[in-house]
Amino acid sequence: MSSIRLQRSRAVSTRVQHLCSAASALPLAIALCVSPAAAQTSDAVHHGDAITVTGVRQAYRGDFALREIPQSIAEIDAETLQQNNILRLTDALDMNASVARQNTLGGLWDSFAIRGFAGDENLPSGYLVNGFNAGRGFGGQRDVAGIERVEVLKGPAATLIGRGEPGGTINLVTKQAEVGRSFGTATLQYGSYDRVRADADANLALTNGVSARLIGYYEEGDSFRDYVHQTRWGFLPSIGVALSDRTRLTYDFEWTRVEVPFDRGIVVLNGDFDTVPRSRFLGEPGDRDTVARATGHQLRLEHDLNDDWSLLVGASHRDTLLTGFSSDAETVASRQMLYVDGHSLSRQRRSRRYDAEHSVLRAELSGQFETGALRHRILIGGDFDQFEYDNYFTRFRPPAVSSVPSNEAGYVIDIDNPVYGQYPLPDTTVITNRLDTQRSFGFYVQDQIELTDRLQIRIGGRYDNLRLETDNSLSAVLSKRSRSRFSPQAGIVYELNDPLTLYAAYGQGYRANVGTDAQGVIFDPETSESIEAGLKLTALGGKLTGTFALYQLTKDNVLASDANNPGFSVAIGKARSRGVELNLNGHLPGDVDVLLSYAYTDAEARSSVLDPNYSFQINPGDRLINIPRHSLNVQAAKHFTIAEREGQLGAGVQYVGKRSGETGTDFMLPSHTLVRLFGHVELIDGLELFGTVTNLFDEHWYASSYASVWVQPGAPRTATIGLRARF
Repeated sequence: MSSIRLQRSRAVSTRVQHLCSAASALPLAIALCVSPAAAQTSDAVHHGDAITVTGVRQAYRGDFALREIPQSIAEIDAETLQQNNILRLTDALDMNASVARQNTLGGLWDSFAIRGFAGDENLPSGYLVNGFNAGRGFGGQRDVAGIERVEVLKGPAATLIGRGEPGGTINLVTKQAEVGRSFGTATLQYGSYDRVRADADANLALTNGVSARLIGYYEEGDSFRDYVHQTRWGFLPSIGVALSDRTRLTYDFEWTRVEVPFDRGIVVLNGDFDTVPRSRFLGEPGDRDTVARATGHQLRLEHDLNDDWSLLVGASHRDTLLTGFSSDAETVASRQMLYVDGHSLSRQRRSRRYDAEHSVLRAELSGQFETGALRHRILIGGDFDQFEYDNYFTRFRPPAVSSVPSNEAGYVIDIDNPVYGQYPLPDTTVITNRLDTQRSFGFYVQDQIELTDRLQIRIGGRYDNLRLETDNSLSAVLSKRSRSRFSPQAGIVYELNDPLTLYAAYGQGYRANVGTDAQGVIFDPETSESIEAGLKLTALGGKLTGTFALYQLTKDNVLASDANNPGFSVAIGKARSRGVELNLNGHLPGDVDVLLSYAYTDAEARSSVLDPNYSFQINPGDRLINIPRHSLNVQAAKHFTIAEREGQLGAGVQYVGKRSGETGTDFMLPSHTLVRLFGHVELIDGLELFGTVTNLFDEHWYASSYASVWVQPGAPRTATIGLRARF
């Protein structure tokens, strides 16, 4: 470890140089360009001598209504999050049928697929925070306490957003300080399994031009899983400064911590999902908690140059660290006693220290101009992105079953009658000691041209230079590689009539693969190509919006097992996803809120390769893991008034079809249908009582799977009641 710490210190010393050079380069690059559209999500107005800023501009969006964007975009807003008392990003993403749950590393990171495509299943999924790449790392599952809304941007968006997942991008818009206002909420709730949570959100107008928003939460309790007690807390303040009616400075801070036992879930033997109760913990309580923590900073300066042009400059830095031990079921059949006697589960013991730093600089100029009869709305920008991942991993594995090991040697637990702590915790051996560094510069331009009152076209492109470095302390091999790529995009939007708009789009994207092959050569990036067409609805004065979309995605250079070098991978795999989506969201007459999200997803492998984790054979046509063909989320909520007190009652249904539970095998997770109820009522002015019930009919369901011995069961019927005060 001493060598890798020395390398880390050197990397830290050079990081400052790279950030400084990037900081000077970006404004210069943008100054050389002459365009971008003033994003209208930020409005500053004068009220006497006070400056009130009512919103914050979002990077990558520009001055476009959703119906003008040739891309399917779904929003999960603050009201939906609050109605369902959603606390985690994973649960929020369930509200959109195009997003499917993936491997969560024992419940310790967020992992999802959009339109059937996920990133590296051995890493958490990346996401944006306020339009900036800021979600990479190992800070635990994201809490929604500081989130205003979740945007699901479908399809590759490399032109504006840069390197990312081919199926789409998740953007988290945080709760930010609102200048000129004072308000707040405080919530206390109690739920099943003695879960207690308190959170507070206070926006304070400190002066006419300065406000602070203080957000904090604390949560503690058991779960339906035996021996799984969790503690979570966080502090998420934001400071907003209106330097003038055209200029705003925003600083956001993130400090979070999660403490929870590592939990791989249950085993499913011979397709029997009742092999063990869904509550049974098959790890080892003696491993104690795994701890994930994050510290983040984001600073953004927004300036309206005039009525037509705006500039957004920002930087973010996030440190994350995940540490802990776990005892996990052995996944290789030749080492697994369970397949011999049906009750003795051979286990691995693992330790992890995943230390990551992610730094981003971004600048974007947006504006509009006319050339003759044509109106141009332009985005021009650049960014610098550096991600460092220090991966230190150790492991004990049970011996082959053929050697007839003792129960102690196999670190066995009886799945029918588990006795924890029966054997000494085995020592582990270092498997990975590696520092991966990804550093990239990118520049992009997008022009949306209004040809007529009804017809618009969008063209754009992005150039990226990506530098990858892997320092493997075990093999003493330092690998470096540089790649450049141009990612084009094109789209068209045609307004049929007032409520309906047709659109079509084409785009390319890419995502860097982490690690090297058997020769120490860094993998080629994963590349993708997308085409989609659809219809957008805007009705009832904008209160009801919807999208119908058809799409096809392909990706190349997917990691697969190296048949000639066991334990190593090669980037030769291919996959394809195509499907149909329908989304509807809004407010109907009669004070009824509705949400409908349906997705048909046909995602499959398109080449014959070996799975990189288990070396199972993957054939063309094999379904991608954890991707259902059909998924649906629908809910409705009715507002009412009783005795001059306002309230709401609502219900929702989520359906997820059967899906592959293990790559390269015929193991399938069954479909499930979950029903939820929610509501609230105002008790007195400023104080409301709320409650939720999830999985109303107590269905046995399974959130995701990595293998038949690593299946994550879903929670049974769960209820929550709470009080929310507003001021």
